[in-house]
This record gives sequence, structure tokens and C-alpha cells, in this order.
Amino acid sequence: MAQRDELERLKALEDRIAKAKAAINPPRAAQDHHSMAQVGWRMVIELVSGLGIGAAIGYGLDVLLNTGPFLLVLFTMLGFAAGIKTMLRSARMLQAQAENTALRDAGAEKGDKTSGG
Repeated sequence: MAQRDELERLKALEDRIAKAKAAINPPRAAQDHHSMAQVGWRMVIELVSGLGIGAAIGYGLDVLLNTGPFLLVLFTMLGFAAGIKTMLRSARMLQAQAENTALRDAGAEKGDKTSGG
């Protein structure tokens, strides 16, 4: 009888531990198919906004200084370069997040296999 009580207490403890682990590491939501499209649109918007801002600054300076389209072309190219740089920074950030997620998942799987004993 004492052994049965001990087993029930152990079962209750295991349930509490499982609930605590679930609260700490909630299950990841399945990645929806729109997330990569959102990343693509974000990069396109970064590039186009760089071009637009560069062209606006160049045009404004051309009008202000009464120069030819020289500054428009120059600042449009600088805006393009800034847009590319921003896109690459975003891509590196997303890649680092993916690598961290993969490492975390691999660590969790390794921990589950070693503690399952």
C-alpha cells in the first residue's frame, strides 16, 4: 500500500514537471507558408525605399543647386547601394536566427535522448 502511494506521488510529480517544461518551452508553431513571402517583400521594400530616398535627395539637391541630373544619378546609385546593404544585413540576421533555432532544436533533441534513460 505504501508502495502504491509512492508511485502515485511520483506520477503526480512527473506530471508537474512535464507541465513546467511545457510552460518554459512551449511547442513551436508550424511555420506558415507566408513567412518567406513576407521576408521577400521586406527586402524588396528596403531596396525600393533606398532608391527612392536617394533619388529624392539627388533631385532636391539638383533643384536647389541648379545642377544637371548629376546629383540625381549619384544619389540614386548611393540609395541603391544603401538598399543592397540593408537587404544583406536583413538576410544575415534571418540566417543567424535560423541557425540559432536549429542549434536550440538540436540541443533539445539531444537533451531528450540523454534524459529519457
